[in-house]
Amino acid sequence: MKAVAVIPGQPNSLHLAELSKPSVHDIPHGRGVLVQVLRVGVDGTDKEINAAEYGQAPPGEEFLVIGHECVGRVVEVGMNVSELAPGDYVVPTVRRPGLSLYDQIGQYDMTTDDTYYERGINLRHGYLTEYFAEDPEYLVKIPAGLKDVAVLLEPASIVEKGLVQAYETQRRLKIWRPKCAAVLGAGTVGLLAALSLRMKGLQVTAFGRSKPPYRNAELLEEIGVRYVSTQDVSITAAAKQAGPFDLMFEATGAAQIVFEAMECLGKNGVLILASVTGGSKKIEVPADMINLGFVLGNKVAIGTVNANREYFEAGVYDFSRAQVEYPGWLSKLLTHPVEGLDQYRRMMKLLTEEKGAIKVYVNVASD
Repeated sequence: MKAVAVIPGQPNSLHLAELSKPSVHDIPHGRGVLVQVLRVGVDGTDKEINAAEYGQAPPGEEFLVIGHECVGRVVEVGMNVSELAPGDYVVPTVRRPGLSLYDQIGQYDMTTDDTYYERGINLRHGYLTEYFAEDPEYLVKIPAGLKDVAVLLEPASIVEKGLVQAYETQRRLKIWRPKCAAVLGAGTVGLLAALSLRMKGLQVTAFGRSKPPYRNAELLEEIGVRYVSTQDVSITAAAKQAGPFDLMFEATGAAQIVFEAMECLGKNGVLILASVTGGSKKIEVPADMINLGFVLGNKVAIGTVNANREYFEAGVYDFSRAQVEYPGWLSKLLTHPVEGLDQYRRMMKLLTEEKGAIKVYVNVASD
């Protein structure tokens, strides 16, 4: 069975590997589900793993199969599986439980363990292969009408987690009715964040560096989102026109943007941080003003990364609504297809060099 893999610790080691085909019997207690992979999305995480920035192979293995954004079809179930049946479409979650209390109650994305297990990222093989076996606990059933766009569900789950956590946090206020939101970054996650915020009825302003005409800006305008290029107008200036922002979602990959967002956040507002940044960049910030604004304004900053099935299911709900309210919009995010696992070099080339790509994905098998 073919699989696209890297050798952790070796930069640019992407290659086609061979795996044994899994079986429902690989999962204990008759709870196995065999899934045929239909489509896998790739993103910056896969690029960084190939660059040997992080990622570990499963114990006893020399390579790590990458790919954590997947949609597949059930082909066989174990004797004790009643939740799923052959022919069902599913999206698998990514994180797997460790040993902490949070892991044991299904909140594995909130683990306090130093060691974590993520399919296609760390210590567990991913989905850029032909089949995988899994427990139904980690498989989210999706309507057939979403199967063509469900490869976007994993990045959407991170957005959903951030928004759910924001609303949960603001229950402390008894009444919190955000009206204006800002999305910082117009890439895949930013576009999905803008969509989810529109699904909640908020007025949304999205910020990106590129000046129109720009495909991502046009996509945002199609769902009623105002797009602002930060080359023309700063976030601070735009906040005075369209704000104050009750909720801000940061997905830029640039840590310095976080501090400008903190200054622009309205009173009782929530700033959701989705960027995972590395390096040791240092900048000068108005620390006293930011601190004063957060204390006196009852503001909150929270992070969102990974997600458990609750947030995948929330994404299914928003995707279903979006297909009705903005038909065809999600499909427009799937910009750069790659046909087959054999084309893994083209996949990585598109991911690293194609600046206009919103989502690069691999069609592994036809439905």
